[in-house]
Amino acid sequence: MKHHRLPATPDTVHWGYFSKTLEPKLTIRSGDTVTVESITHHANDDYNRMIKGDAAAEEIFLWTAEQKTMRRRGAGPETGPFRIGSGEGLGVHLLTGPIAVEGAEPGDVLEVRVLDAYPRPSANPDYAGRFFGSNPSANWGFQYHDLVEGPKPREVVTIYELDMQAPASVSALYSYLWTPQTDPDGVVHPTIDYPGVRVDHATITKKEGILPGVKVPARLHFGTMGLAPAEADFVSTIPPNYTGGNMDDWRIAKGARMYYPVAVAGALFSCGDAHATQGDSELSGTAVEISLTGEFEFILHKKADLGGTILEGLDHPLLETDKLWSVYGFSYARYLTELGPDHQQKILESSSLDRAMRDAFRKLRRFLMTVHKLSEDEAISLMSIAADFAVTQVVDANWGVTGSLRKSVFQGR
Repeated sequence: MKHHRLPATPDTVHWGYFSKTLEPKLTIRSGDTVTVESITHHANDDYNRMIKGDAAAEEIFLWTAEQKTMRRRGAGPETGPFRIGSGEGLGVHLLTGPIAVEGAEPGDVLEVRVLDAYPRPSANPDYAGRFFGSNPSANWGFQYHDLVEGPKPREVVTIYELDMQAPASVSALYSYLWTPQTDPDGVVHPTIDYPGVRVDHATITKKEGILPGVKVPARLHFGTMGLAPAEADFVSTIPPNYTGGNMDDWRIAKGARMYYPVAVAGALFSCGDAHATQGDSELSGTAVEISLTGEFEFILHKKADLGGTILEGLDHPLLETDKLWSVYGFSYARYLTELGPDHQQKILESSSLDRAMRDAFRKLRRFLMTVHKLSEDEAISLMSIAADFAVTQVVDANWGVTGSLRKSVFQGR
């Protein structure tokens, strides 16, 4: 066993996509641990609090008329003419990685243990030692076309502060209405449509004193963790899929063990999209987006050894904690193959909670029948009286429903 560190730098991050074509930034062995830094893709919502003075963040987000450090932002085309920029924002999350695991092959399962997660402090002397995050109510949010107050529609960014004094919590500082922002290439962004655009605070009006007296318990977690898929060279980070990705489940936190099917040699694990807290559904389109550093342990389970374990037949992400197992249902379990060659566009128009619930039901049924040797009737009855199905998110194109079952129900077996 060996411990490694993977800092967030322009050389170790990729923006808006998973890719089997990326060279690993780190190669490890099963049993190794890694400290991984991540920086939120929403840091430019408040440059002074979340970027200024942080050398790595300054370099990653650097974008002037002459220079753009991270050119490709999304899984779209890298050569123009562009509508809004290289990669076209078809994928928005700033990920650190990938990390390759020696000996990982398609058919294996990679276990990722979340040992710890802690926030990245502001490097601006004006806010030294404090932690900030952003929660945009965005155009992709569930609420966008269902507002009752004006102006309609609208996008509103709320800046939060994370207080790590026990019990850790987040509190709102201020909010502002998104106004059209012009990027250094001269493209006007009337909505939040391309990642990393710096908000000019001279163009917005802050609304102070919002949510007075409200403190929300912290739930530090990574919204996006997963492996590179095999079906395309560049895959948007927005829809989750069978190798993980943007699942936005606050339960994938310290103490969690995630299992991902390996699709390509080396597995190629990346993570980012960190959150200070989030509720089920991530309704507005985002959580409290923040920069976190994670401590992970990686265990490779070879295909030949999966029989008779909880990983037998696993072809989708699985969460295990000390208290429960959770499976993840999506509108399309394998949208990269189900929706044809234009899958990355079609999935944006194909969300369905009905389909996600059906998928979660089928996955939990398979888990109970295969791993716990229940009959179908036993599995269905047990799910009805003991399983909890939750809407994890309705904003990531491939909507999610989680089916969870407490381990305690099997204590007599």
